[in-house]
Amino acid sequence: MIQILAEYWRPFLYSDGMRASGLVITLWLLVASIAIGFAAAVPLACARVSKNRWLSTPVRLYTYVFRGTPLYVQLLLLYTGMYSLEFVRTHSLLEAFFRSGMNCAVLAFALNTCAYTTEIFAGAIRAIPHGEVEAARAYGMGTFTMYRRVILPSALRRALPLYSNEVILMLHATTVAFTATVPDILKVARDANSATYQSFESFGIAALMYLAISFALVAAFRRAEKRWLGYLGAGRR
Repeated sequence: MIQILAEYWRPFLYSDGMRASGLVITLWLLVASIAIGFAAAVPLACARVSKNRWLSTPVRLYTYVFRGTPLYVQLLLLYTGMYSLEFVRTHSLLEAFFRSGMNCAVLAFALNTCAYTTEIFAGAIRAIPHGEVEAARAYGMGTFTMYRRVILPSALRRALPLYSNEVILMLHATTVAFTATVPDILKVARDANSATYQSFESFGIAALMYLAISFALVAAFRRAEKRWLGYLGAGRR
């Protein structure tokens, strides 16, 4: 393991000399996909719980498709499938976008985590006590104001424990990025294994790095739960 660390510590952490790799790429994949997925999931969750079927049905279909198919298949469809389509290859912007493995990986991860996050937030919205909604209406709040000031803040707080699990799962899911030739932690571990044939050491280093990131994320979410869910007793475990 010392030999691999001495030779591959830079690729594992930030760069292989020509491009970013390892930890930097894994964190970028995680942060970018989570940020895009979260931003899209909030309005989609509101549409998901709507009584208007023209709003809720497309969202339900989207979440069903992306939660019902493996992320690995979704990445392959975007990275190799989309580029094989004629209209993609003939459109300069689409061709440039889908030719990049990083773009395809971020898009696949964002769409996947958005589907799960939408259902998490929709469930949290449904779980809001009816009294909070009635109190908001009694104050004369309109639907938009009620969602902005009462429903969404309360739902996002209550969704924290489940959402923290989704973020951890998304971190683990980034390991399929090597399929699109993205040099994340696992890709560096595979390269180290191919060069040294020290499988246990190479993948062991990758496992320890993922474990360290997971512990950091768990600690951050535990702190957030204690701050924002203390009144519900969620932080006392």
